[in-house]
Amino acid sequence: MSARAGIVITGTEVLSGIISDRNGPWLSERLRELGVDLAHILIVGDRREDMAAALRFLASERVELIVTSGGLGPTADDLTTAVVAEFADRPLVLDEALEQRIAAIVAPLAQRWPNIDRAAMARGTRKQAHVPEGATVLEPVGTAPGVVVTPLDGASHPTVVVLPGPPRELQPMWATARETEAFRAAIADATVYEQAILRLTGIPESEIAETLVVAEQAGLDLAPLEITTCLRRGEIEIATLYEPGGAGAYAALADFIRARHPSQLFSDDGTTIDEQVAALLSGPPLRTVAVAESCTGGLLAGRLTDRPGSSAYVLGGAVVYSNAAKAALAGVDPALISQFGAVSAEVADALADGALERFGADVGIGVTGIAGPGGGTPEKPVGRVHVAVADRSGARIARKLDLPGSRPDVRDRTTTVALHLLRRLLLGQLDDA
Repeated sequence: MSARAGIVITGTEVLSGIISDRNGPWLSERLRELGVDLAHILIVGDRREDMAAALRFLASERVELIVTSGGLGPTADDLTTAVVAEFADRPLVLDEALEQRIAAIVAPLAQRWPNIDRAAMARGTRKQAHVPEGATVLEPVGTAPGVVVTPLDGASHPTVVVLPGPPRELQPMWATARETEAFRAAIADATVYEQAILRLTGIPESEIAETLVVAEQAGLDLAPLEITTCLRRGEIEIATLYEPGGAGAYAALADFIRARHPSQLFSDDGTTIDEQVAALLSGPPLRTVAVAESCTGGLLAGRLTDRPGSSAYVLGGAVVYSNAAKAALAGVDPALISQFGAVSAEVADALADGALERFGADVGIGVTGIAGPGGGTPEKPVGRVHVAVADRSGARIARKLDLPGSRPDVRDRTTTVALHLLRRLLLGQLDDA
């Protein structure tokens, strides 16, 4: 069995939802890359007793490694190092050389703010320089050092890696921690995991669940595979984790899904629709795109420009929320809006054509819809969206959508559908092909 780990994210601001946890998922992925089985991610507030309880719980789960995030620093609520020291039965001791190094880091602050309380700064520096006796010190990336704390001889406690909360500090410090002798010893029993991802569109999650049942009935051995399916941004993601011995079982499963859902499976190598569209646009040959979007309010342009280098193929976009903007910025005939309504296939087509012409692009995308929660009618309910994609040759793909969910869900899923239609057009997979 592989080495097991747990993660403790500390911070009342994370527990309350004021700040989203970015470190837990990032650390989880890094542990998987090392072949370490993650058992739990716990989020606790800045309370000594809750931090201690989280550490005791993970120890009771017999993990070899605990990674903590947050609670380092000069203030009274930065408690993690002290709690970990108590957990490991190691007293806190002052590392005077570390204190001098931290003091050199914070010294420029005193010059920047001449009225700062220098005595308080010195006390904070000294606090951060207290580390569990015998711990491996991880040099500060910001002002707070981390530590790797091993169990005392004969003790059954796991090794604890104490990291800062800000991701810009945690991530480089993690790289340092994993090179320490104490860390390597803690994960000595790590195995090798492979992870593969299949992505499908235009299919409900229930259908994938049925596919897995049918696969087992057909004699496929899924026991070596840890399969997770989830709905993400309107797509189905099938993530499979397996040890090297499970490679054959995974290949058989992938072939089964490929044969059962040939038109819905768009990625068998883990690439996202955003990555595939970027690769198709950047070429060769290079093809340019522009958008005219109403209900998505610029979100589609945002996804198209998320990747570095997108300026080579994204010419621009217009957010045409009002009818006047549709006419002025995308050239939509007001008579068309009067006849069919702003949310209509005809207007989506006109927006795509307008994006083509106004920006001189190779491909234009038009989006119009009712994201809600208000504005719907029996004829055009909330979630009704029209998307059109057209190119200069006259090729065109259009869809009328009735999307479920909240306003953010409708807007986000619309961008996903638009990217899939763009991909189909770029591949020449037209509706009449």
